[in-house]
Amino acid sequence: MPLEMSPFGCWGLPTALLVLFCCPGSGEGFEVHMYPEQLVVEPGGSKLINCSTSCAQPQTGGLETALTKTLLESGAQWKQYLISNISRDTVIHCYFTCFGNQKLKSLNISVVYPPQQVLLKLQPAWVAVGRSFIIECHVPAVKPLESLTLTLLHGQEALCNKTFARGDDSIREATATHNSTAHREDDHHNFSCHAHLDLRSLGGGIVHRVSEPQMLKVYEPRPDNQMVVIISVASVLLLLFVTSVLLCFVLGQHWRQRRMGAYGVQDA
Repeated sequence: MPLEMSPFGCWGLPTALLVLFCCPGSGEGFEVHMYPEQLVVEPGGSKLINCSTSCAQPQTGGLETALTKTLLESGAQWKQYLISNISRDTVIHCYFTCFGNQKLKSLNISVVYPPQQVLLKLQPAWVAVGRSFIIECHVPAVKPLESLTLTLLHGQEALCNKTFARGDDSIREATATHNSTAHREDDHHNFSCHAHLDLRSLGGGIVHRVSEPQMLKVYEPRPDNQMVVIISVASVLLLLFVTSVLLCFVLGQHWRQRRMGAYGVQDA
């Protein structure tokens, strides 16, 4: 019985391999990519998002989001969008369909509030040598709070660092205080506060803000004033001593005269 000829003839095996290589039947092996993989943005900001796939001929593809999106450019395996008016934390999805199979890739968008103001206050601003004073640094609004570090400095010397525990996702204020004792050399260097917001874990960078420098005014009592006080106290004490001596003398004379008068009456 003669063998049946393959439908591909003598080209059967090479042709079959070519069909399997170029036209996979299931499409399960393709991938979907998004760039960037994480996104940090300030309120109301806009960002570019790239969606791409390894599928050679995707049937459909796009970006799913409730935000305002604009398709800027596209190719057979990629699309570029502009996402606008981002006001809250959200997740967006890029999708492609290849040979009936659909895959998604997700991207987290974090809305952050970097510190715009770093306020430093010295209480009191005038202080005597050896007396205590308070250094206070205040940031009115920041998010995320757990990514913030406040550093109080005297010149280039770090006095203290303060980090913050994770809270809710709302905008928070942050305060760091440090108690110190005034020294004569404190008025030679400015005090300042550095705010350091580390957003690298969210896909961003590091934001730095520095307060306006503040100068502590240190004074000590003048020697002349101390001498005036000492002389005044000594004068009062001396006056009291002289007064008491004179009083004793007068009372003694008065008592003596009365005694002498009594003797004269007896002799008579």
